[in-house]
Amino acid sequence: MTEYQDKTAKAAEAMRELFEETPLQRNDHLSQKYDADIWLKREDLSPVRSYKIRGAFNAISKVLASKPDQDLFVCASAGNHAQGVAYVCKHFGVKGVIYMPVTTPQQKIMKTKMFGGDQVQVVLVGDFFDDTLTAAQTYCETEGGHFLSPFDDVDVIEGQSTVALEIKAQLGHVPDMLVLPVGGGGLSAGVVSYFGLEALDYVFVEPKGGASLAAAVENKGPLTLETVDNFVDGAAVARIGSRNFAVLMDVQPEQVLAISEDRLCSTMIEMLNVEGVVLEPAGALSIDALQDVEEQIKGKTVVCVSSGGNFDFERLPEVKERAQRYLGLKKYFILRLPQRPGALKDFLGMLNQNDDISRFEYLKKSSRNFGTVLIGIETDDRANFDQLVMRTAKAGFALRDITDDTAIAEFLV
Repeated sequence: MTEYQDKTAKAAEAMRELFEETPLQRNDHLSQKYDADIWLKREDLSPVRSYKIRGAFNAISKVLASKPDQDLFVCASAGNHAQGVAYVCKHFGVKGVIYMPVTTPQQKIMKTKMFGGDQVQVVLVGDFFDDTLTAAQTYCETEGGHFLSPFDDVDVIEGQSTVALEIKAQLGHVPDMLVLPVGGGGLSAGVVSYFGLEALDYVFVEPKGGASLAAAVENKGPLTLETVDNFVDGAAVARIGSRNFAVLMDVQPEQVLAISEDRLCSTMIEMLNVEGVVLEPAGALSIDALQDVEEQIKGKTVVCVSSGGNFDFERLPEVKERAQRYLGLKKYFILRLPQRPGALKDFLGMLNQNDDISRFEYLKKSSRNFGTVLIGIETDDRANFDQLVMRTAKAGFALRDITDDTAIAEFLV
């Protein structure tokens, strides 16, 4: 056992006073689908439904061991880190002040307050996370608190490494491949620190809209992304942590995958419908990536870390919508419709039996010979759309697909 593994073992043992290890479960559906032995490390089943409780516990417990009188801990987070910190602060009976953006969904605010109880104060500041972070750090310095980074902290990284210890103990051996979601890099750095980069095959998975590890690997150092798509809010980070990248700097570009947010939605829906497993977008990243390494994993033992299950079901319609669009089962069109009696009836007659109109907006302008229709259609076979386009063209109707036209679709849909 290495020195780092020994520290991880002690951290894991200490955590047992707060929560049991999360299960490692073989998934028959995914194993059959990919002809491999697929296991899920269910971090979505921790007390706060994410692995973030590990880093928060390890960091706070170490601070209290060296500074017993430290009674104020501060963090900035819009999600899982906030909930982990709140839960641990309540456990240790210390005050936690958690800064969250004003735009944070009420569900996340409510859960943070619930986990922290009287020990935690939630402060809503800023429309953007950078403003929230600045306010939190300023308050922390002024009040003499201890700031808890969500990932760029050696004690947080060590806490997340307990995931690796549990995987090895539960599986009985090191897997052939480990698939890890990446945000700021705390989980990945912890797991790699425990196993070593050469001990097994790794796949590191990021959302396309927040591929900070890929950018750092290419740049040979952390790089701040100009824009970030926050849909995968548990992993959409503009800049990977410097301490984390120091561990991951030898990762090869081909080991880092960037996942389409729309495709990710189809995996979330699949896991919900087939397995009854509720995952947040970041929690589904590792499972979604299996389709990109399908040929590499046949016959092998693969562990995917499902990192979180804090999903707000108010987002389900958006997730379903994005999944259908990715699968080609839902499209939006602009239809140029002749302003004559029976024209709409003619168009409707061109639809397939299983085509379903989900949106229809028509504006008749008496001074023109044609009207414009925004129409959304759902179907059960993407080939139905090709047939519809051919039928409408043959009949002289102008049908424009705007599904992938971001500028138009975001304005109209």
